Amino acid sequence: MTVAEAVVAGLRGPELGRRLASLLGPEKVLWRPEDLQLYEYDGAVDTATPDAVVLPNGTADVASLARFCSEHHVPIVPRGAGTGLSGGAIPVFGGVVVSFARMNRIFEIDAANLRAVAQPGVINLHLSTAAAPYGLHFVPDPSSQKACTLGGNVAENSGGPHTLAYGVTTDHVTGLEVVLSDGTIVRLGGKALEDEGYDLVGAFVGCEGTLGMVTEMTLKLTPLPEDKRTIMAAFPDMDRASEAVSAIIGAGIVPAAIELMDQLATEAVEAAVGAGYPLDAGGILLAEVDGVREGLDDQRERIETICREHGATTVRVATTALDRERLWAGRKGAFAAMGRLTPDYYVQDGVIPRTRLPAILRLVRDVGERYGLRIANVFHAGDGNLHPLILFDMSHGPDELRRVQEAGFEILEACVAAGGSLTGEHGVGMEKNCYMPLQFGPADLAAMERLRSAWDPAGLMNPGKLFPTPSRCAEFDLRKRRS
Repeated sequence: MTVAEAVVAGLRGPELGRRLASLLGPEKVLWRPEDLQLYEYDGAVDTATPDAVVLPNGTADVASLARFCSEHHVPIVPRGAGTGLSGGAIPVFGGVVVSFARMNRIFEIDAANLRAVAQPGVINLHLSTAAAPYGLHFVPDPSSQKACTLGGNVAENSGGPHTLAYGVTTDHVTGLEVVLSDGTIVRLGGKALEDEGYDLVGAFVGCEGTLGMVTEMTLKLTPLPEDKRTIMAAFPDMDRASEAVSAIIGAGIVPAAIELMDQLATEAVEAAVGAGYPLDAGGILLAEVDGVREGLDDQRERIETICREHGATTVRVATTALDRERLWAGRKGAFAAMGRLTPDYYVQDGVIPRTRLPAILRLVRDVGERYGLRIANVFHAGDGNLHPLILFDMSHGPDELRRVQEAGFEILEACVAAGGSLTGEHGVGMEKNCYMPLQFGPADLAAMERLRSAWDPAGLMNPGKLFPTPSRCAEFDLRKRRS
C-alpha cells in the first residue's frame, strides 16, 4: 500500500482526534480546527493542515501513538519548535503532528564523561546554559538557538556559526532512543563512542523524521574555551570579502566561526539590532578564534592582516564580552531583521566550495536582477554554506511565490553545478524534495529509499519529505528546465 492509498484507507478527521483523546487523554490531543491552524506551518512557505496534534509527555505516549497510527494507517509528522526552514514539520498527507514541546527535560549533565542526556523538546540554548556551571557547552548553535529544539537539530543535522571548527550536530550525538512507526522502542549508541558495526546513530541524525521519532538523546558536551577573539572586518564589496575568507582558511587558520553578510542584510540588522556594522560596507566579515589564551592574539593579528591585504576598510576587534555579544547579536538576528525590509522572505541553503564564493554570489545578484527581486546574503562563509534570503510580499498572490521559488531553484542548481549540495543545515523537507535529482541519480535515491523502508515499511513516518513524490513533483521535469 502506498502512502496515498494508506491515507485514503486510514482513520481521518475529527474521529481520529476523538479516538486519540480516548487513547492518550484529552489533555494531550488537539483536534478542533482553531487549534490545528497553529500547526499548519513552520518557518518555510508551505502549509498543510493535520487531522490531529498530539503532545506526548514521554516515550510511552509516543510508542502508544505509533502503534495506534500503524494499525489505522495514519501518517505521523514529528515537530520541534516549528522553526525549520524546509517544510519538514508540515503534514503533507494530513495525519498526526507530534509536538515534543512537553518532552523538555534535561535528565543528566555528566560532566566527567562530557555527556548530557535530554529529551527532544529541550531548547538548544537551554542545554548550554545548564552545562555552563560545569565549564561545558553544546557546540551546535543555529541562529534560532533561543527557540529551536534539540530534537529538531537532530532531525535536520543543524549547524550554526560555531560548527566550522567543531562539526555539526551529527558530530555531537552519541546515543538515541527512538520510537519506530510500529511503536517499537530501540536504543542506538550510548555515552561511549562506537566505532564498530553500522553507524545507525549517524543514519538517524539528519533523517528529518522519516525513520522514526527520537525521544531521548545522549549528546557530547565540549569544554568552554579559555578565551576568544572576535574580529569584524568591513569590505567595499562581497568579492573581496569572499576572497579574504579563502585566504584565511588557505593560511592554515581554522576559526571557530567565520561569517559573511552583504550590504542589504547589514541595513536590516542595523535597523533591528544596532550591532555596530558600517552601513556603507559592501560586505561584513565576522571571524572568531577560540581556545587556549596563548596564541590567540597571533591568530587574530594574522586574520586582521589578511583582511587588510584583501581591501578591508575597517577592522575592529571586540574588546569586551558585551562588545562580542553585540557583534554576534547582529549575525544571529539577521533572519528576523528581514522584517524591517519586507513582509516575507524565502531562504535557500545551498553549499559550495569556498573558492567559488565570489562567482556564485555574483550569480545570486544576477538572479535577483533578472527576476526583479531583492536578495540579501547572510551565510556561513567558512564552509561555503549560503543563505540567500529572497525578499517578497506574499499578498501579491501565488504568482509572486512561484517567481521567488523559480529564482531559488536557479541558485540551488548553480550550487550543485559548482560542486556543492542542495542543503547544508536546513534540510530537504518538502521544499527541495523535487530537486533531489539535481544531486542524486536514480540508484542513489533507490538506495536511500531502501534504508527508509527497512525502518518504516509502511511509509507513515513524515511522508512527502526528502524524496520526490508524484503528487508534488509530477510537473517538475529537470530535462525540460535544462533545455
